[in-house]
Amino acid sequence: MKQQIRARKKALPPRLLFDIGSVAVALVFYVIAWPTLHLTHMVPIAAQPGVAALAAFPVLFVRVNPALGWAISAGSALLIALAIPHQSGNDMPFQVIHVLALLILLLAVGVRAPMQLVAVAWAGTALLFATTMPGSGAGAAWGWPIGLAAVVLVGLLIRWLVASRAQLLQQEEANELERARRTILEEKARIARDLHDVVAHHMSLVVVQAQTAPYRVEGVTPAARAEFDSIGATAREALNEIRGMLGVLRSDGQLPETAPQPKASDLLGLFEGARRAGVDIDWTVEGDLVAVPETTGLALYRIAQESLSNASRHAPGAPVRVELISGADLVLRVGNGPGATPARPSANGGHGIAGMQARALAAGGELTAGPRPDGGYEVQARLPLGPPLLGTPDFAVGAPPLSS
Repeated sequence: MKQQIRARKKALPPRLLFDIGSVAVALVFYVIAWPTLHLTHMVPIAAQPGVAALAAFPVLFVRVNPALGWAISAGSALLIALAIPHQSGNDMPFQVIHVLALLILLLAVGVRAPMQLVAVAWAGTALLFATTMPGSGAGAAWGWPIGLAAVVLVGLLIRWLVASRAQLLQQEEANELERARRTILEEKARIARDLHDVVAHHMSLVVVQAQTAPYRVEGVTPAARAEFDSIGATAREALNEIRGMLGVLRSDGQLPETAPQPKASDLLGLFEGARRAGVDIDWTVEGDLVAVPETTGLALYRIAQESLSNASRHAPGAPVRVELISGADLVLRVGNGPGATPARPSANGGHGIAGMQARALAAGGELTAGPRPDGGYEVQARLPLGPPLLGTPDFAVGAPPLSS
């Protein structure tokens, strides 16, 4: 039973609880003011309930309209002080309950009302107390304004505290929106990298297969040659659309990837896949690739993947030679000869070399790329096997995604 009552209390909104408290205070004030009114003032019995109500019930306006409640309470206090005589031995111009109600309403005015009304309420209450309260003189004339100013100051402090809390909540909401926006941008960047590193690579191999099939397969009819050309054109169009999506999804200032990524030991599978796709590729590997750190292995894999894609796309049919040495450092060389068939220009430019250099830099290494004397092209990367240098930016932070 007690738990049910507590649950109901928790379910009540704060405003309703405040209103219930205000009604309870007003009723307590009224229950005290009415029976004791004849002890302090000469009031006819019929008028006592109304005079007691003027002292107690303005408290009901404390949340709805504290300025109106203060005006009713202060006006009735002045009326009682001037129109109703005191009992002998009583110097108070109005009841103590009336004083408490005025102080509560003055505090509420400081919390809720505009600053102009706050100043009016403070000045009016100070003037009322200074001129009607017993012991009026020079000391009382200064004492009441100072004391009431302290009440107003407490109200203003509560007002500023509530306003600061509201601003803090708004800032927290704005921060949540910003975090959600950054999460979306990070997801866009991850999708962009995955599109290039996976889809674009395999689509490039499809183009290579379609372009070189008439030269690798004997007895290709003109109709089959036209079909291969159509497949190559469709695949290149798909690559161009992927590049357009990368331009939309690319975003700076992203956090590093946390999803599982390829390792250096996966390079052999990459080379085998390129050979199955029709690329004339040979490779030599020296050293143990299993011991290569994950960050360095990921950068190495992506650089090799991009280099093979570029060689297949820009020099179709050319032999590709890969050398990988794991010693003090990791050294990767990917070179290709002149293409057996002319490379077809793509509609969109890319960021392949810049992206590979960014990946090498993120791993603490370096990458160079350029044409060879025989008309081919070579990419050489050197990556340290130790951790990246302090301050070296991660690829996902500020580096452009790989895209050729």
